[in-house]
Amino acid sequence: MPWNLNSDSPIFLQITDYIKNDIVLGRYKSGDKLPSVRDLAVEAGVNPNTMQRALSNLEQTGLVHSERTSGRFITEDENIIKELKTSLVNKQIEEFFINMKKLGLNEEEILQLVSDFAGK
Repeated sequence: MPWNLNSDSPIFLQITDYIKNDIVLGRYKSGDKLPSVRDLAVEAGVNPNTMQRALSNLEQTGLVHSERTSGRFITEDENIIKELKTSLVNKQIEEFFINMKKLGLNEEEILQLVSDFAGK
């Protein structure tokens, strides 16, 4: 599946977000080895240096760790992955509320619409 990268924000941050989503969705599971920098760069259609920067960013967050001669692996700390999922969910909810308020709805109306939708 091609990576949907654009010029709206730095490419390495988009790659970071893409891999975070893959972790939350289970494409990469706890303890999985990531493909090489070169392989991921080819898959994403970016320069290997850009991919390296994105992976380094993921290492700083603790989602990924390097093993000297073996490559990079997804963390085995399920709490980090759970916190990531919660963070991504909260971001989606916040964006949803912002967009609904732009349409002129108040919180009560938004919650009623969500309740009605969930009841379908």
